[in-house]
Amino acid sequence: MSNATTVLESEQAKDRAATLRNRARLAAHKNLLFWYRELYRDQFEDFSNPAALSILEIGSGTSPLKQFLSNVVTSDVLDLSYLDLVFDCHEIDKLDAIKDNSLDVITLTNVLHHLKSPIAFLKRAAKKLKSGGKVIATEPFFSVLSTVIFKYLHHEAVDFRVSEPELGGVQGPLASANIALPWLIFFRRPEWLHRLNDNFDLATLSVRPFSALSYMVTGGISHRLPVPRFLYRALFPVDLAISRRFPGFCAAFFTVTLARR
Repeated sequence: MSNATTVLESEQAKDRAATLRNRARLAAHKNLLFWYRELYRDQFEDFSNPAALSILEIGSGTSPLKQFLSNVVTSDVLDLSYLDLVFDCHEIDKLDAIKDNSLDVITLTNVLHHLKSPIAFLKRAAKKLKSGGKVIATEPFFSVLSTVIFKYLHHEAVDFRVSEPELGGVQGPLASANIALPWLIFFRRPEWLHRLNDNFDLATLSVRPFSALSYMVTGGISHRLPVPRFLYRALFPVDLAISRRFPGFCAAFFTVTLARR
C-alpha cells in the first residue's frame, strides 16, 4: 500500500469520526436544528409539495434534511451506514443508481465550497435532473459583518485570490475547503458562472440571502451557546428580515437555485 493511499485512508477515517461526532451534536442542538428547519423551508418554498419530489442530497453526512423531508435520497463520499448512497459527487454523471433525467432537485448545504471543482460538479449533475429540474445550494455569503467572522473566527480557509474556481491541495472531504469559492462564482466572477450556461438557464437564476447572525449565536455544531429556545425562535424572523434588507452589511448565507435547461 502506497504512502498516499495510507494518508488518504487515514484522512477518511478522521472525517468519518468527525462526521459522526458532529451529527450527534447537531441532533442534540435544538436551536441549530431550528435554523436548519427554517433553511430547508426557505430552500423549498417554491414547491407546493416537496414531499412528492424526487430529491437527491449531496453531502448528507451531518445534514438533518431527512428528518424534515423523508423522501430525500441521502448521499456522501464517506461510507456511513445511514446513507442511501455512497459515491464521489464529482462522478455523479456515471452514477447508475440515479437515472439520467430523473431528479426534480439536487440539494447541497455548505458543500460546494468543499468540492475540488464545483463548476465541473454542477455541469455533470445537470445530467441527472429533469428538464427544468433544480440545483438548490446554500453557501456562505460575504457581507461586511460575515467577512470578519468567516475570515477570523471560522476554521475553514477563505481565499478570494484564486485564479480558477477550484480547490488547490485536496486532503479529506472535510479538511479541503475554500468557503469563498461559491460566493466568487455567483457574485464576483461572471465569467466563471457563464461556464454553466450550456447546462442551466442562467436567466432564471435565483439568489437570495439567508440569515445574518442567527447561525453564529447558536454556537454552530462545535459549540452550544446558552440562548433560550423561545428567545431564539422569536428573534430568528427578525434576523432573517434584516439579512434580506441589508445583505451587503450583515447577510451570512445565501441560497442559489439553478434550473436545468
